[in-house]
Order: sequence, then C-alpha cells, then structure tokens
Amino acid sequence: MPGILGIGADDACPCDSGLPYGGCCGPLHRGRVAETAEALMRSRYSAYALGETDHLWRTWHPRTRPERVTERDALVWRGLVVEEVVDGGTDDEEGVVQFTATYDGPAGRAVLHERSRFARRGGRWVYVDGVEPGPS
Repeated sequence: MPGILGIGADDACPCDSGLPYGGCCGPLHRGRVAETAEALMRSRYSAYALGETDHLWRTWHPRTRPERVTERDALVWRGLVVEEVVDGGTDDEEGVVQFTATYDGPAGRAVLHERSRFARRGGRWVYVDGVEPGPS
C-alpha cells in the first residue's frame, strides 16, 4: 500500500540502493537519524524524487540552506550512482559523497554530478554544500 509520498514500504527505494523504501530512505524521511553521510545523501536524493521538501529543509545545514526549499516540479529523477565516499561514517564528524544523478527536465535528459560535503551537527548528519567535481 502506498504511503503519503505515493510509494509503499515494499517498493524499490528511489535512491537505487537495491533496498525497499521502508528499509532505506523511508524511515529517514519520517525522522530517523541517518547513521552515515552516504545514507543522508541517498535520502536527500529520494526526497527530491518524491517531493519531500520537509526532509530536505531538516537535513540542510542552517548556515548554507536557502530561505525556502521548493520542489522542482519540472524534474523527474531517473537514477543515482554513488561514485565515491570519503569519511562520513558513524565515528566521523565530516564526510564527502560524490555522485551522479540523472533526471528529465524541460530541456530533456540531464545529469547532475556533485561532490557533496556533510557535517555532523548536534549528533545528526546535515548537508553543507556541493560542487561539481573537477577532472580526474
């Protein structure tokens, strides 16, 4: 049965982890604390895919988050590939997750490639900022 976001607990999680939504990003969208920076990044991707702007707001560092977090209606998120994780574990205070996300937008299929920085604040992982990675 679909939940309030139109996805059921047994449906595949939008973050492409291979896990069901109810065992992956679903609990984080409902308030559970992410244990790692990667888990938070995946939950944020799923939040964009599902229009869960409250989760995006809650998990954005207050120093860098915009005044409002809005749903990107014109975008349909198609897939996520995590390319690199640097720190961001259960005992770390900072972490970096590099990923590529594919989406369909007004101009057609596009790719977002980002190296996201995360920090632990008050015991919770938060998204700080992201930049496009340079050439390898």
